[in-house]
Parts: sequence; structure tokens; C-alpha cells
Amino acid sequence: MNRIVLPTLLFLFNYLLIAQENNVVSLSLRQCVQMAVEENINIKTAKIERERSLYKRSEAISTLIPKINVGASIQDNIRIQTVPFSLNLPAIGMLPGVEMPMDGTIELGKKFSTAAAISLNWVLYNQTAITATKLAKQITEITDLGIEKASEELSTEIAKLYFLTVITSQQKQIVEENIARVKQLQDITKRFVDTGMGRQVDYDRVTINLENLQTQLNNVEAGLEQQHNMIKYMLNIPLDTKIILTDNSELQLLSGTPEIAVNFSDHIDIRLLEAQKDINSMNQKMITSGYLPSLVLTGQLATHGPRSEFKNYFNDSPESVWYNFSYIGLGVSIPVFDGLEKRAKSNQAKMEFMKTELLISDKEEKFSADYQNALTNYRNNNINLERQKHNIQLAEKVYNETALKYREGMATMSDLLQDEMSLSIAQSNYLTALFNYKEAELKIMALNGQIKSLIQ
Repeated sequence: MNRIVLPTLLFLFNYLLIAQENNVVSLSLRQCVQMAVEENINIKTAKIERERSLYKRSEAISTLIPKINVGASIQDNIRIQTVPFSLNLPAIGMLPGVEMPMDGTIELGKKFSTAAAISLNWVLYNQTAITATKLAKQITEITDLGIEKASEELSTEIAKLYFLTVITSQQKQIVEENIARVKQLQDITKRFVDTGMGRQVDYDRVTINLENLQTQLNNVEAGLEQQHNMIKYMLNIPLDTKIILTDNSELQLLSGTPEIAVNFSDHIDIRLLEAQKDINSMNQKMITSGYLPSLVLTGQLATHGPRSEFKNYFNDSPESVWYNFSYIGLGVSIPVFDGLEKRAKSNQAKMEFMKTELLISDKEEKFSADYQNALTNYRNNNINLERQKHNIQLAEKVYNETALKYREGMATMSDLLQDEMSLSIAQSNYLTALFNYKEAELKIMALNGQIKSLIQ
């Protein structure tokens, strides 16, 4: 699994510590992604789940480790068990073969009984338990892959939010420039009206346009603040802290031209399914291993001390005798017939294995189709972005020429406002194309695995 190395974490910590002294935090895209991965609640809970799987693995291993128990007991036999007996004893002084019957009762044990023992139970061989330990290890690997998958998905989302915020900030700057430009136009129109060279309706039109731009600016600023707050939340930064995003929209995410064909065997979703397939296979082996014999070593070392009176435990009574006994044994358990239970479970595990194989094949085909679509989308957005760049330059040129003609009295206010609207539309289309292009880059990175570079 990809993890943030310790030097990077120390750098980020020291960087934020210094920056927050002025209540300002500057963040690059990589820093933003790495901090989000460290602070995300879903990834934190996934890491806790991984720790839990490690304990489950230890639990599975414990079945193959010798078990030693120490126990002791003291028992007050309130009423000692009495059993009848009947004996035929040879009669003394009688003829040979003549017996004299004797009937009576006998008490089993004494008033007090004390025992202590150390027992051993060691599974020497149990294939089911051995396979279960391997299965537990595989489950731990799946939790690692789950953390990696969550990290990659979060990286994609935080990168989208980062560029959305950067482009919104860029939009704010454009709107502010438009406001400044329209204010200049308002001043010029006002002078024309005051000198009788212009109409009041033209001034009113410019004023309406200016108010619309001011409303647009307010909306953009509100959206930008919300995006900043979302970044602060995802990075666990106090809301009263100001953040500055240091990377701009010109940052190239892809190192070069995307490859046409990609092997998706290393994709996190495929690796998860492959790991699940291994678990299904191992689960089937664990079930069938239940047909094999198991071997257990047992042993005990114990002592027993019966007493007629409790005080005899603490004096030199003739009863102060302890009787030791011990044993060691080897037990074998051979499954003979279980009503075909294991066979049914094994077939179920086999079906799960086959289903996972089909899912892997389908997922690879889907990724191949998604990647081809992502390439097409990337190329199309790249063309659109270049077209919108050219379009915005052309719109600015047309507006400047019309504005000059308006000052010279060779163009009407309607012409100028129409060109100003065309410029605003071109600016909006450019920003939309820019975000779509960055989103297309991130889509390709998510599919070909390059998104990991933002985490490392």
C-alpha cells in the first residue's frame, strides 16, 4: 500500500505550524491530497479495521499454539455419597468352595476434597486450522487494498475540488476585471450624457450590466468560500484559517501523452477482486481439509488431597497426604461422514470462485471501454480548451475595437454591450472547458493508476 513517508509528514507538520502562526496555510495539490488522506474519517476507520484483521489473524494462529491451563479446587462434601456393595468371601474354617456372603455400604471419599492440576492441549496437526491462518492473512491484505482504494478515490475527489476552487478563484478575478472595465465604460458614458453626446438609456444599460456583474461576483465569492470551507473540513483545518492554493490551473497532471492501451491488472479494483478470488479458493481448501484427520497432544499433572476434617490441611495429621497423578496422551480424530455438509459448503465456495473470475473478466473489459472513452473525452476537451483560449482572445480583441469605436462615436452602445456579452460568454466557456479538461486528466489518472503519484 502507498503510504506517506515520515519525512513528508514532518515537513507538512512544520510547514503548517509555521504558516498557522499567521493564521494562513498555503497548500499545493500534493500537500492537499496527502493531508486529506491522513485526515479522512473513512480511511481512519479502514485502518482501524485493518488492525482488527491483524488481531483476527492472531486469533487464527492461536489455535495451533499449545494451550496450558492451571486449575485448583476445594470441595466440601456436605453429604458423602454412599453406595451399597455385596461380596462373597471364602468362609474361614469352612470347606473349600464354600463362600459367605457379605452385604453392606461404603462411603466414597471424605468430607473435604482438594485438587490442583496443570493441563496441556496442543493441536499437532489440523489442516483446517492451518488453512484458516492463511485465510486470515489474506483478509488482512484485502483490508490493505481497501485502504489503498479509499485513498485513491479520495485523491481523485480532493484533486477535483482543488482545481474547482482554483478555477473559481480565476473566475472571481475575471469578473473583477470585467467590473473594472464596465466601470470605465460607465464613466465614459456618463461624460457623454453630461455633454449631450450620449443618451441616458445607454447609461442605464451600462449600469444594469454593472449590477449584474456585481451579483455574479457575489455569487462567485460565496461559492469560493464554500469550496475553501470544504477543503478545510477535509484537511481538518480550523475554519477561521485562511488557505492559499499555490498550484494553478496550468499544472500538468499527466506526465505525457496518455497511452492508447493500458494493462489494468494493477488497477486497485482488479487487485481487490484477485485477492477475493484467492480467498474463495482458500476457503474451499479449508472446507475440504475438514476430511483430513487431526492430531492432538494432551497431558495433565495433578495432585489430590482428601481430608475428613478441614483442619487436617494445616497439621501433621496422618491424613496430610497428597496423591499425585499424571498422564500424557495422543488423540486422533478421523471424520467419517458428516451428512455431505462439507461437500455442499465446498461447492458453494467453488461457485463463489467462479463468480469472482467472471467479475474480473467483466471489470477488465469495462475498464478498457472506460479508458477508451476517457481518452476520447480527454482529446475532445483538450481541443475545446485550445479553441476557447483562441475564442476568448478574439472576443477581447473585438470588444476592445468596439469600445474604441464607441469612444470615437462610430459604434453604438448596443454594439458594445453585445460584444461585452460575447466576451463574458467566451470567458465562461473557457473556464468550463478548463475544468472539464482537468477532470478528464484525473479520470485517466484514476484508470491507469497515476493517481497514486499524488499520495506518494
